[in-house]
Amino acid sequence: MLKFAVIGHPITQSLSAVMHNAMLKDLGLDGEYETLDTESEDLVSRIKYLKSRDYAGFNVTIPLKVPITLFLDNVDNIADIAGCANTVKIMQDKSLFGYNTDVYGFQKAIPPDVQSSLKGESVSILGTGGASRAAAIAFCQIGVREINFYARNIINASGMVNFLRGRFLNVTFNLKQIQSLNNLSSSAMLVNSTPIGMRGKAMGTSPVDEAVIKTLPESAVVYDIVYNPIKTEFLQIAQRAGYRTISGLDMFVYQGAKAFEIWTGKTAKPEVMKIAVLEHLAQ
Repeated sequence: MLKFAVIGHPITQSLSAVMHNAMLKDLGLDGEYETLDTESEDLVSRIKYLKSRDYAGFNVTIPLKVPITLFLDNVDNIADIAGCANTVKIMQDKSLFGYNTDVYGFQKAIPPDVQSSLKGESVSILGTGGASRAAAIAFCQIGVREINFYARNIINASGMVNFLRGRFLNVTFNLKQIQSLNNLSSSAMLVNSTPIGMRGKAMGTSPVDEAVIKTLPESAVVYDIVYNPIKTEFLQIAQRAGYRTISGLDMFVYQGAKAFEIWTGKTAKPEVMKIAVLEHLAQ
């Protein structure tokens, strides 16, 4: 039997198992995907557990996307550039091959016309964790001119921003205090890459005030990587203000579909995975 899992903490809100188990069932594969709560200090023992129990692969979520890289034997190009991984394949010799499918998922969820409109523009990202790295790399691939990061702790975030500066020389990276954010009039897109607004993590609150969101240009797009709930307070505010929005659901599904294909070699069906998640959320 094929065995997969997602590790991270907190993880009760994760719907990865719903999505992947639906795909396994749809393709008639004998397999199971589990949710394994894993705190940072337990990462080493969790990796040993996954290897010794013959798991074929696993996903990595908050706060382990960067720490997991210390234990990987190989990484794909995107995970190497990002310095973080969200998908790991356990090879036959028990070595670990890391991938970053978040970059693919983040970019794939942006409609083609929006991607075209972002070329040469300035964008803003709230947060500087693993998900913000994925968003930043996707933006660099799209061809933005400037990325503004807003962090609660500038000192902690500076390493990540310098890391990106060394890899994308034609993009300007700015690091600013989120507490000082009051004007987004030059941003073509605003992304929330923090867990604020997520079920179990300050649900019903927005990472920035309505007055700040309303400083975006009329043509700006607002993107929340949180997918549970689908319509976060952040997105609801943006929609009320008339902005085009992108929910985290499509990013979640696309990154999951890519991970599924890496593990199984089978073509995933994003629509099957998305329906499973929507049905679960509607319960």
